[in-house]
Amino acid sequence: MSDKIAVVGAGIIGICTALKAIDAGHDVYLIDPEDPGAGCSAGNAGHFATEQVFPLADPALLIKIPGMLVDPLGPLAIRPGYFLQVLPWLWRFVLQMGKAKRRANTKELRALCEAALPAWQTILQQHNLNDHLTLAGSLLVFETTPVQEIQKIQQLYQREGVQVSLLNRQDLNTLEPELSKKVTHALFFERVGHTANPLALSQALCRKFLEKGGNIVREEVSEITNVNCQWKLTFIAKTSALPSRHQCFDTVIICAGIYSKKLCGQLGYSVPLEAERGYHLSCATTQMPGRPIASYERKFIMTPMSMGLRLAGTVEFAGINAKPNSKRADGFYQHGRALWPQLDQTTDPRLEQNRWMGHRPSLPDSLPVISSASEKNLYFNFGHQHLGLTLAAVSAECLMQLINKDAGQHTGKNQQRAFNRQALSIQRFHK
Repeated sequence: MSDKIAVVGAGIIGICTALKAIDAGHDVYLIDPEDPGAGCSAGNAGHFATEQVFPLADPALLIKIPGMLVDPLGPLAIRPGYFLQVLPWLWRFVLQMGKAKRRANTKELRALCEAALPAWQTILQQHNLNDHLTLAGSLLVFETTPVQEIQKIQQLYQREGVQVSLLNRQDLNTLEPELSKKVTHALFFERVGHTANPLALSQALCRKFLEKGGNIVREEVSEITNVNCQWKLTFIAKTSALPSRHQCFDTVIICAGIYSKKLCGQLGYSVPLEAERGYHLSCATTQMPGRPIASYERKFIMTPMSMGLRLAGTVEFAGINAKPNSKRADGFYQHGRALWPQLDQTTDPRLEQNRWMGHRPSLPDSLPVISSASEKNLYFNFGHQHLGLTLAAVSAECLMQLINKDAGQHTGKNQQRAFNRQALSIQRFHK
């Protein structure tokens, strides 16, 4: 039977979820006050980072954090006025660094990453959108790290089943001849992809959703309540002179990124979701690299895109209401010029129209919530930290498996992906 489903949140996670739901024959409403694919779904690095199988809570970070915080161009910043607010999240983050928890979280994240690219290939092939995915691998480059340490890093990835090869300077001269000669070695992740325009990808998927009869609601949900075995959504009135509007649905899926925290709180779930604010700077260049290039020492990534070379990365804790710090975006330019000398031959990109900031929705264990609730016909798909683009398609698959299972519908073996549902459940946060 077809359900009337509300997908709250129209980022890449919500779009993929809505498309999977309408492909399954449901009547689907994609709800967001902003344009579909806006926010982090538009401003991310465009990297399908399936090699990122390690949780962010790494004990090796502890000794590095002080240096990162005092470096004005460093990869981590905490606004002084926000420190006390983020402290509980940081403490939970540190607790995830224990050997047993880190091992368990790596296992679950690796399983998601292994299935991520096949899931994207499935959804793109199904909707004739293959041109939005380029499979050219990615590079993690090193300037000063000794080769013995690089080999140890390579072995860590290989132990988790990640296909990676070590390149020397001669190899790099062949693969990326314009790369700075300061780079001595690189790890080449071969089974990795990128998209030339993340926003265009979201928009293309959204068009397919509309062509199949999907509905887009450009309103903000203020409250979700259960009324007579249905879920009632209350929308914020567009003007104070108008009353709030309500609409009922059989099923609700919360995919609202960082804004999921407030909605979950209304439903009784205390979810430790924090915004890891990220930045990018768009640069024109006379020549592009052939694939994403990340720097091990500088902690940023540059990706070739249709609108220029996108320099992205960093983590800033400042909450969701603080104004962007333009210096965080501008700092990429110095790093970009150091790795890609072609940027010296172009106009200085440090202008407002080239800067961007967005909120990555992150949980202390680096695992998303892909889960049903204890209440019937309520589901969650959020908290994908730095891997929202990477995990969007496989997360949508997993969520639809849950919905089908709850409805008593069998999913073919070829479509099944086995994950530890408890590890990804919202129940890991006490209600």
